Amino acid sequence: MEDVTDAGIYARESPYLDRYVQFGAASGRILSVSFPDVPDEDAREDHPILEQIFEYLNGLEEVRFDEVQVALTVPTDQRAVLEQVRGIPYGEQVSVDALARMTPDLDPDDEDDLILVRTALDGNPAPLLIPDHRVRDGPSAAPPAVEQKLRSLEGL
Repeated sequence: MEDVTDAGIYARESPYLDRYVQFGAASGRILSVSFPDVPDEDAREDHPILEQIFEYLNGLEEVRFDEVQVALTVPTDQRAVLEQVRGIPYGEQVSVDALARMTPDLDPDDEDDLILVRTALDGNPAPLLIPDHRVRDGPSAAPPAVEQKLRSLEGL
């Protein structure tokens, strides 16, 4: 697994997204990913995960984030949903119903389970690394303009 050894905040400007990609890391894991117009004042620009993210944003080849450790400090049922989202392959998309079907113990015919799936997507702490933009009819934790560019990058 990709080891996030340096705790701190990291950010770099993305011309493609027309904003910064920023993440927080601690204890060998990514804590959060955001897309601010201006990065945190103490953000650093150099980190192997940023290199990987920018390879992805260049769109020249498929980049996977399977080895990046993400700290999912969300309720267990939401974590189960987000772990399934991590398994959606690059360039593919699923519906909220399909994601509910993929998640153990969820029923796509149960409205409460569909709400749970949408809540998990909306509260995703690491959009892009947990690619909620690949769920076509669910919310994304990324800003709408970022979500659209990520979908476009993957031909979705």
